[in-house]
Amino acid sequence: MLKTNDVYFFDTTEFEEIIHYYLDEGNTSMAKKAVFLALEQHPDSADIKLIQAEIMVFEDKLDQARALLDNLMAIYPSNEEVYIQIANLLSKKDNHKEAIKYLEIAKKYTDDLADVSSLLGMEYLYLDDYQKSRTHFSVCLDADLEDYQALYNIIYCYEMESAHKEAIAFLDDYINKNPYCEVAWHQIGRQYFVLKEYKKALKSFDYAVIIDESFIGGYIEKAKTLEKLQRFDEAIKNYQITLDLDDPTAYAYLRIGECYKKKGNATKAIYFYKKALHEDPLLDKCWMLLSVISSEEKSYDKALHYLNKAIALDETNVEYLRFQADINLKLNFYEEAAESLENCIELGESGVDVWVTLADIWVLIGEYETALLTLVKAKRQHTNFSEIEYRLACLFYTTDRKKEAYLHLKTALTLDFDYHLVIKDLYPVVFKDLKVKRMVSNFLEN
Repeated sequence: MLKTNDVYFFDTTEFEEIIHYYLDEGNTSMAKKAVFLALEQHPDSADIKLIQAEIMVFEDKLDQARALLDNLMAIYPSNEEVYIQIANLLSKKDNHKEAIKYLEIAKKYTDDLADVSSLLGMEYLYLDDYQKSRTHFSVCLDADLEDYQALYNIIYCYEMESAHKEAIAFLDDYINKNPYCEVAWHQIGRQYFVLKEYKKALKSFDYAVIIDESFIGGYIEKAKTLEKLQRFDEAIKNYQITLDLDDPTAYAYLRIGECYKKKGNATKAIYFYKKALHEDPLLDKCWMLLSVISSEEKSYDKALHYLNKAIALDETNVEYLRFQADINLKLNFYEEAAESLENCIELGESGVDVWVTLADIWVLIGEYETALLTLVKAKRQHTNFSEIEYRLACLFYTTDRKKEAYLHLKTALTLDFDYHLVIKDLYPVVFKDLKVKRMVSNFLEN
């Protein structure tokens, strides 16, 4: 009928089924055509007009939708769907408090309290009012003990408040009512895991996978817990089970690799890291782990190769850039190491150690003025640090600005006298200067 323009008579229920079919298929154009035909045959149908409003909201025609819904509310003041649709519209406009008011009205007229309570729970969730959100989702659970979405949402509320012990108490009560619920055992295990009560977590995950032997999430969490207990062989076995139950995942292969690394088996660790990358070549963390293990084996060229791949995927990861600087230093690629550290500073990783290492690199390649400029910038961020003051003193001395050198040396000795022994090894010529020796001796005597 919709494609041929032939006109047949359908009752409103049949039209609703047709419209919902097209909406479920994602064919909004045909759904709107069905609405048009339905309203031609049933111009006073509130149900069809509600679907029309729903489509308007979906298409962001919010003002048109609101006008239609206000008209329906005036005609059908006890139709809960009208208030639910208005609440949905308001929620889309981030007006969650107003949405709640309309949902409270809908509660007075609905025969499905759980459905409205679920919507109220979500609105309070948007407002970060976790206590009220939990209260409404609990109504859903009271109506249907196996409403796992409501259960997840309740636990999410507890987690957002870091109320893990309260979550455990809630789940204990729920499990007493529904003891063979693998989802509840899984969730209570996660709470124990966060609290570092790994043995209790393990017991909970055991129950979850006993109840449902194909519960992949249960095996994953159990394996993670076994890792924490340093039971790596058992952890590997559980990760392997997930690979047998479903398609292989990069995450499982990566964790197996980590287990082998902790067991001291670098060869197998590398093997599973590479299997993880076969599943997901864009997994930057895995490239980083390959780099770390290569560095530990002193294969620095290989380590740099892997690390560059990780950085290509995540150019703003300061942990990668710091490690890149370390590897470049081991390969005597000083300018490349300096560039890595400068990138760290640009990204906000500007601790004293970063500045100091960068200055030391410039000194290594004879760029004393650049090193001085680096330390001056460092001092603007980090005042009264002996590591900076000693280096400023030594560099001013090296560049024949002894007056400034002695001033910075005096400050440095005041801040941390013992650190001069470290700097003495880096700048032995400076500490052979008679005035410098005298200054050190005077501080030692005082």
